[in-house]
Amino acid sequence: MATLLETYRGTVYPWHCDHVGHMNVMYYVGKFDEATWHLFNRLGLSRRYLAQNARGMAAVDQRIAYQRELLAGDVIVVRSGILEVRDKALRFVHEMIDAATDEVAAITELVAVHLDSEARKATRLPDEVKERARASVIEYALPW
Repeated sequence: MATLLETYRGTVYPWHCDHVGHMNVMYYVGKFDEATWHLFNRLGLSRRYLAQNARGMAAVDQRIAYQRELLAGDVIVVRSGILEVRDKALRFVHEMIDAATDEVAAITELVAVHLDSEARKATRLPDEVKERARASVIEYALPW
Protein backbone atom coordinates (compact mmCIF):
# COMPACT_ATOMS: atom_id res chain seq x y z
CA MET A 1 0.00 0.00 0.00
CA ALA A 2 1.32 3.45 -0.94
CA THR A 3 1.68 6.38 1.44
CA LEU A 4 0.61 9.99 1.18
CA LEU A 5 2.84 12.14 -1.05
CA GLU A 6 3.79 15.73 -0.32
CA THR A 7 2.16 17.77 -3.09
CA TYR A 8 2.26 21.33 -1.73
CA ARG A 9 4.20 23.45 0.75
CA GLY A 10 3.44 27.08 1.44
CA THR A 11 2.59 29.82 3.90
CA VAL A 12 -0.60 31.47 5.10
CA TYR A 13 -0.26 35.18 4.30
CA PRO A 14 -2.24 37.94 6.02
CA TRP A 15 -4.30 38.54 2.86
CA HIS A 16 -5.47 34.90 3.04
CA CYS A 17 -7.22 35.66 6.33
CA ASP A 18 -10.80 36.81 6.82
CA HIS A 19 -12.48 39.12 9.33
CA VAL A 20 -12.17 36.45 12.05
CA GLY A 21 -8.40 36.30 11.58
CA HIS A 22 -8.02 32.79 10.17
CA MET A 23 -7.40 31.57 6.62
CA ASN A 24 -10.54 31.97 4.55
CA VAL A 25 -12.10 28.91 2.93
CA MET A 26 -11.30 30.14 -0.58
CA TYR A 27 -7.59 29.78 0.16
CA TYR A 28 -7.95 26.25 1.55
CA VAL A 29 -9.57 25.33 -1.76
CA GLY A 30 -6.89 27.18 -3.73
CA LYS A 31 -4.02 25.44 -1.95
CA PHE A 32 -5.76 22.07 -2.36
CA ASP A 33 -6.13 22.86 -6.07
CA GLU A 34 -2.39 23.52 -6.38
CA ALA A 35 -1.73 20.19 -4.67
CA THR A 36 -4.09 18.50 -7.14
CA TRP A 37 -2.01 19.67 -10.09
CA HIS A 38 1.17 18.36 -8.47
CA LEU A 39 -0.55 15.00 -7.90
CA PHE A 40 -1.85 14.88 -11.49
CA ASN A 41 1.60 15.75 -12.84
CA ARG A 42 3.09 12.77 -10.96
CA LEU A 43 0.49 10.54 -12.61
CA GLY A 44 1.28 11.81 -16.12
CA LEU A 45 -1.62 14.27 -16.37
CA SER A 46 0.69 17.21 -17.00
CA ARG A 47 -0.22 20.48 -18.68
CA ARG A 48 1.69 19.30 -21.74
CA TYR A 49 -0.20 15.97 -21.91
CA LEU A 50 -3.55 17.74 -21.53
CA ALA A 51 -2.77 20.36 -24.19
CA GLN A 52 -1.27 17.94 -26.72
CA ASN A 53 -4.16 15.48 -26.41
CA ALA A 54 -7.12 17.89 -26.14
CA ARG A 55 -7.80 16.61 -22.65
CA GLY A 56 -8.75 18.17 -19.36
CA MET A 57 -9.58 17.28 -15.79
CA ALA A 58 -12.72 18.52 -14.05
CA ALA A 59 -13.67 18.20 -10.40
CA VAL A 60 -17.19 16.81 -10.12
CA ASP A 61 -17.36 16.28 -6.35
CA GLN A 62 -15.49 17.81 -3.42
CA ARG A 63 -15.97 17.52 0.33
CA ILE A 64 -13.95 19.41 2.93
CA ALA A 65 -13.63 18.92 6.68
CA TYR A 66 -12.04 21.85 8.51
CA GLN A 67 -10.25 20.49 11.58
CA ARG A 68 -8.41 23.51 13.02
CA GLU A 69 -7.66 27.13 12.25
CA LEU A 70 -4.69 28.32 10.27
CA LEU A 71 -3.37 31.81 10.92
CA ALA A 72 -1.13 34.28 9.09
CA GLY A 73 2.45 33.02 9.23
CA ASP A 74 1.56 29.33 9.53
CA VAL A 75 3.55 27.07 7.21
CA ILE A 76 1.47 24.32 5.68
CA VAL A 77 2.07 21.06 3.88
CA VAL A 78 -0.47 19.18 1.79
CA ARG A 79 -0.13 15.41 1.51
CA SER A 80 -2.15 13.55 -1.09
CA GLY A 81 -3.14 10.06 -2.11
CA ILE A 82 -5.30 8.20 -4.58
CA LEU A 83 -8.33 6.49 -3.05
CA GLU A 84 -9.87 4.93 -6.16
CA VAL A 85 -9.09 4.58 -9.86
CA ARG A 86 -12.04 4.39 -12.24
CA ASP A 87 -12.11 4.07 -16.01
CA LYS A 88 -12.68 7.83 -16.53
CA ALA A 89 -12.15 9.30 -13.08
CA LEU A 90 -9.91 9.46 -10.03
CA ARG A 91 -11.00 9.79 -6.41
CA PHE A 92 -8.32 11.24 -4.16
CA VAL A 93 -7.65 12.90 -0.83
CA HIS A 94 -5.56 15.81 0.38
CA GLU A 95 -4.76 16.55 4.00
CA MET A 96 -3.49 19.99 4.95
CA ILE A 97 -1.01 19.91 7.82
CA ASP A 98 0.31 22.67 10.07
CA ALA A 99 4.03 22.07 9.51
CA ALA A 100 4.99 23.35 12.99
CA THR A 101 2.64 21.07 14.93
CA ASP A 102 2.00 18.26 12.40
CA GLU A 103 -1.73 18.70 13.14
CA VAL A 104 -4.29 18.18 10.39
CA ALA A 105 -5.96 21.50 9.60
CA ALA A 106 -8.28 20.28 6.82
CA ILE A 107 -9.07 17.24 4.72
CA THR A 108 -10.66 17.20 1.29
CA GLU A 109 -11.86 14.34 -0.89
CA LEU A 110 -12.32 14.94 -4.60
CA VAL A 111 -13.50 13.11 -7.67
CA ALA A 112 -12.03 14.39 -10.95
CA VAL A 113 -13.12 13.25 -14.40
CA HIS A 114 -10.80 12.96 -17.41
CA LEU A 115 -12.34 14.95 -20.27
CA ASP A 116 -12.15 15.15 -24.02
CA SER A 117 -11.97 18.95 -24.15
CA GLU A 118 -13.26 19.12 -27.73
CA ALA A 119 -16.24 16.80 -27.29
CA ARG A 120 -16.78 18.18 -23.76
CA LYS A 121 -17.43 14.76 -22.26
CA ALA A 122 -15.72 12.20 -20.05
CA THR A 123 -13.21 9.89 -21.70
CA ARG A 124 -11.04 6.97 -20.57
CA LEU A 125 -7.88 7.70 -18.64
CA PRO A 126 -4.73 6.49 -20.42
CA ASP A 127 -3.61 3.04 -19.27
CA GLU A 128 -0.23 4.35 -18.08
CA VAL A 129 -1.96 6.98 -15.91
CA LYS A 130 -4.26 4.34 -14.43
CA GLU A 131 -1.25 2.12 -13.70
CA ARG A 132 0.61 4.93 -11.90
CA ALA A 133 -2.56 5.86 -10.01
CA ARG A 134 -3.20 2.26 -8.95
CA ALA A 135 0.36 2.07 -7.62
CA SER A 136 -0.42 5.14 -5.50
CA VAL A 137 -3.70 3.91 -3.96
CA ILE A 138 -3.84 4.36 -0.21
CA GLU A 139 -6.23 3.44 2.57
CA TYR A 140 -7.46 6.57 4.31
CA ALA A 141 -10.13 7.00 6.99
CA LEU A 142 -12.17 10.00 5.86
CA PRO A 143 -13.97 11.97 8.60
CA TRP A 144 -17.43 11.57 7.03
